[in-house]
Amino acid sequence: MRALIILTLLAVWVMAAICYESHESMESHEYHNPFLSRRRANDFIQADARLEAFSQERIRERIKAPQERQREICEDYYPCELYAFRHGYAAAYKHYFGKRRTK
Repeated sequence: MRALIILTLLAVWVMAAICYESHESMESHEYHNPFLSRRRANDFIQADARLEAFSQERIRERIKAPQERQREICEDYYPCELYAFRHGYAAAYKHYFGKRRTK
């Protein structure tokens, strides 16, 4: 009988130790409501910075460096691309497209 009481108390003590939730785990507001509203989620981002970054990205897409345009032209033409692997894109572009003549 005495062993049964000790075993029961030990089981209760182990269960209390395992199932105990500390105060630190309850401090987070996410514990009760893990989802934020759209307005609160975007509070830390400034609207001006987002719009400015978006417009700068669009400007960069429209205005490409001449070397980048030449490289894209060379990549579209397979012999030029093969030549570029060996000699570089600048030399390949000059070799295939640098001597263009119009009549």
